[in-house]
Amino acid sequence: MPDLQPTFRALADPTRRDILHLLGGGDMTIAQVTDHFDMTRAAVKKHLTVLEQGNLIRVRPQGREVLNSLNAAALSPIRDWIGFFDQFWDTHLDALKNAIENKDLTHE
Repeated sequence: MPDLQPTFRALADPTRRDILHLLGGGDMTIAQVTDHFDMTRAAVKKHLTVLEQGNLIRVRPQGREVLNSLNAAALSPIRDWIGFFDQFWDTHLDALKNAIENKDLTHE
């Protein structure tokens, strides 16, 4: 399994999660991203750098601009890691379902 620490670090901040949502709508320059936040271009650039280090965005030059795009594939290892814990939910939900069904049977 890849090292997920940089990705979790990038996802830990609500502003960076908001930036990912924005980039889910399409590629954006730093200026376009900055327009959505009450912070300086330098602060947005720092957030974009952390997202790039977490492999959550791709940065590529296009003419005089730099485009930032969502790298949705990088979320797969996170989904897989979280998916491991589904088994615990499934067990609890099955127990709840059985309890409800058994209660209904005793009240008929």
